Order: sequence, then C-alpha cells, then structure tokens
Amino acid sequence: MTPSGPAPGRLLVVTSNYPRWAGDSTTPFVADLTRSLVDRGWEADVLAPHAPGAARDEELAGIPVHRFRYLLPERAQTVCYQGGALVNLRQNRSNLLKLPALVGAEWATVVRRLRTGAYDAVHAHWVLPQGLVGVLATRTVPVVVTVHGGDVFALDQGPLRAAKRFAFGRAAAVTVNSSATERAVLDLTRPRRLERIPMGIDIDPVVDPATVDRLRAEHRSGDGPLLALVGRVVAEKGVFDLLDAVDRLRADLPEVRAVVLGEGQDRLAAEARAAELGLGDHVSFVGWIDPADVSAWLRAADVVVAPSRTAPDGWAEAQGLSIVEAMAARRPVVASDSGGIGDAVEHEVTGLVVSEGRPDQLADAVRRLHADPTLAARVAEAGRARAVERFSADASADAFSALFTELIGRRP
Repeated sequence: MTPSGPAPGRLLVVTSNYPRWAGDSTTPFVADLTRSLVDRGWEADVLAPHAPGAARDEELAGIPVHRFRYLLPERAQTVCYQGGALVNLRQNRSNLLKLPALVGAEWATVVRRLRTGAYDAVHAHWVLPQGLVGVLATRTVPVVVTVHGGDVFALDQGPLRAAKRFAFGRAAAVTVNSSATERAVLDLTRPRRLERIPMGIDIDPVVDPATVDRLRAEHRSGDGPLLALVGRVVAEKGVFDLLDAVDRLRADLPEVRAVVLGEGQDRLAAEARAAELGLGDHVSFVGWIDPADVSAWLRAADVVVAPSRTAPDGWAEAQGLSIVEAMAARRPVVASDSGGIGDAVEHEVTGLVVSEGRPDQLADAVRRLHADPTLAARVAEAGRARAVERFSADASADAFSALFTELIGRRP
C-alpha cells in the first residue's frame, strides 16, 4: 500500500522483541505490523532493548530502530531475545535480577523521546514491561497496549497482576490477538477500550514451486506423510509430543518423516530425546529458517502440526501465526486445544484438534488425514477460507491504523 498525502501521525513503537539485524531469527511479527503501518502513511520509530552484536541505532526496512542499553558489559544483556523474555526468565532465574535495570532504562528512554513532542501515540507491545512503562511515561499521549498472550497468561504473581491491571486501566486502548487473550484480560480488569485484532499474515506470499518440490524430495520418504512443526524449539510448543507421536506412527507408517523448523532453548534436549527413541531417520531438526522461506516448507509438508501445551508458568499459545500460515497455504493442520488456537482451528472443520499433552491423539489425527485424503483436502480448503477471512496482514494493519487515527483525533 502506497501512502498519499501527509502522514496521519507518528508512532513510538516500544517492544522487547524486534529483529536485532537483517536476517535475524527473532520472530518478525512486530516488525511486520510496523512496516504495514508505515506503508499506510504512518511514521514510526522503534525502541527495543539492545543485545550483544546489535547496532544501537539503525534503519531496518526503512524504519528507524533505537536499541537502549540496560546493562554493561553487553554480554550481560540476556533478558530478551533468544526465544523471548519469559523463556529466558524461566530457564535462568538470575535474569530476574536484571529486570529492574531493563525496566528503568526503558522508562528513561521513553520519557526522553516523548519530551521531544514528536509523537502522537505510543504503541506498547506486551503489557509488561512496555505497557506499564508507556502509561507511566505519559498522560498526554495515547498509549495502546497490545497483548500477545504470554504477558497476560503468565507473570501472574500478586504484584505483577497489580501492575498489569494498572497498565490496562491507564491505557487509551488495549488490543488482544485472540478470544483466549481477551478472556485473560477481562479476568484481570475491564480496560476503558478493548479491541480484538489478531496479528496478520501474508495470505499469498511468493513461493517457488521448484523449491517446494526440492524440499519434498529431500525430506519425504515414499508414501509416508511429511509432518512439519514451525516455531521455537521449546517444550511448550509441543516438540516432545511430536517426537512421541512419530515414535507411535512409525509402527504402521514406517516412512513417516517430520521436520522441526526453528531454534530454541530445548533443541539439544529434543535432539537427545529423538536419539533415545531411535528417530534419527524419521525426524530432522532443520534449525532457524528465513521467514521468507517458511511458506515453501509449509507447502512441502503433508500435515502441519502444532501440539502446543500450557507451560508451568501459565504461558499458552495465544494465536499461533505459523498455524494460520499453514492454513493459508492449504495444508491440513493438527493442533492442540491450547490458548487461542481454537479461533483458527475448529475440529473437523478447519483442521483436527487434539488435547494438550496427548501424543497418542496427535498420532491418531495424522493417521486419519493420511488415510482419508478427502478429509485432508476438505479441512485444508476450509482452513484457507478462514485464514483469508480473519487473519490477513492487511486487515490487521487497517484495524490498528483506524484505532490510532481515532485516538489521536480525540486528543485535546
């Protein structure tokens, strides 16, 4: 979309997760949304925590990005990135001691930026700490707090619940990405304005058919189904459940194969589990792949699986963008009944749904789809229709743009 006329306004985008450099493995959905808003005429500056090896100030895809330091030496900055702050806090409790430095540095940076008077609104991704920082830094500029799921499902101790309530209560608007996230916010408090705006995807990315054919030839075996799991390689994404399901499947589908696409803190443990089960010929850990290549991998698969489960700290899959991308690619999906996945995957309509932590059900669902091509085609087509209807990047960006326009127009 090409902007015309003067910019509708200037946004200060505050986030704890943003690509650290071109081609970074950090999930790009915040960057993609910001880029879409800029394409609609908005101006935007991004504030994100610094990380070792990243530039302090640069432009990525034409968007100015400022990364604030919160600890020295740089290698001590380990709260964010590499799978996200929640995972880092859970796996290394010493990161908790670094949170005050992160929050303080972020608050000071936001205050300095807002004092220039250059911004019409703040877009804070995740309620803690960005939403809290935003509402503490200003009462004159509207703050929109966008909840992505883990920030409201987890971090549920008393003081943190109070901090979330405070941020939600002071925000000009709160947006959520799914019905599950919406319920979690309403269980805490009733914001003055609450909007459900799913994160969007590119419905029809450019995909090279020759690449799809090559990937199928390399990773599929005979008539066996090729399964794909896309996401962080951590227990809550269900990677261990996938391994157990493949172990069950190979008895009657000896040519079953699975690819795990992504990186994460549990990759070594997952590879060890695969070796323990003797799945070396059945499961490939591909590692991180460029977001532009994800669609080709999805189209190469016969079934895309998303057996997410609730983490011990309360995290749950709030939306699952890779699930929606698979649906847009007309791939049959098997997903768990975790978090907000049900907004996209309706059992036997747009995919098959299994219970959390049930690799036996996951294996049975794959068997059904493999044995019944008509069922697989039907749910794949219905999944595509739902992705187009509810989850396009254009619809998401249009909704955010309209929200910011309205809030800015109400300012005195």
